[in-house]
Amino acid sequence: MPSLPRIRARSRQTREVAAPPARQPAELTANGLTWIHLDSPTAEEAQALAERYGWHPLDVEDVLSKRQRPKVDEYEDYRFVVLHFPVYDKAAKRLNAGELDVFLGPDYLVTLPTVELLPVTRLFQRVTDDPELRGSLFAKGSGYLLYHVLDDLFDYCFPILDKIGHKLDAIEDDIEDEHFPEIVRDISRAKQEIISYRKIVKPQRPTLRLLERHVERFLPEDLELYFDDLVDASERIWDILDNYKEVVEALEATNESAISHRQNDVLRVLTVFSAVLLPLTLLASIFGMNVDFPGSGGAAAFWVTVAAMVAVLSGLLAFFRWKRWI
Repeated sequence: MPSLPRIRARSRQTREVAAPPARQPAELTANGLTWIHLDSPTAEEAQALAERYGWHPLDVEDVLSKRQRPKVDEYEDYRFVVLHFPVYDKAAKRLNAGELDVFLGPDYLVTLPTVELLPVTRLFQRVTDDPELRGSLFAKGSGYLLYHVLDDLFDYCFPILDKIGHKLDAIEDDIEDEHFPEIVRDISRAKQEIISYRKIVKPQRPTLRLLERHVERFLPEDLELYFDDLVDASERIWDILDNYKEVVEALEATNESAISHRQNDVLRVLTVFSAVLLPLTLLASIFGMNVDFPGSGGAAAFWVTVAAMVAVLSGLLAFFRWKRWI
């Protein structure tokens, strides 16, 4: 048996893959307070910060984990806070939860979002570019700086709510214009956004109340009421979502009722056609039988049959009109 030809192995040249450049967390210091900000930290970056500030290893694991619930962990010299905020995913066209991990110490604030949160990024950039703003925010302690970070994040939540409200208004207008195929799809998307938003906000409400008590240590006495404003903002968001939930359910019920009425109108017209044609078909069947009857075979019988059909048709239409069925 002849041997098969052997395939010569091609020499493989090893290519060196360049390692990504190491990132340095963005860091600002003023008035004895340091703010460090880094999006999606790696294990090495999180571990380096933990060694610098003495964080518990479990907190580092929570930072690297992408599925943490909102919470506040209290330690002797710092607080570890996990909060969630809505982030719109343009690719999937849906709202997702963006996690913000915060380490709050007496002389530092570290913000480590799992995805880029634009309000935090923009505030950090403004503080970087404006020394006067940096001095005013950093002079009142880490708790006051954290308040401004969270305040900007909650302010960012309301435009998202406004967009949902505009969608609900557009759905209401489409119902009046009877654009039923588009309405069903739009209602489904609006309900999905409202449900996603509620899933983000609901577990966070008790966490904010807990944070209000735990952050007092890092706030001057005259600023302790600031975090009440965050709790109020969270409650306003929840109330608006509750209202939107009721509105979208009412719009869905209204749309289904409008579709049902439209189907009933179509069925009524089809029923009238069927009821009118049934006796005419019966007359045609009787006079179309292959039997002799008076006048059969003559033109008079044809016209008598036509007259009978017209009389029955007129009588039925008049009856339906009298009953207001048409």
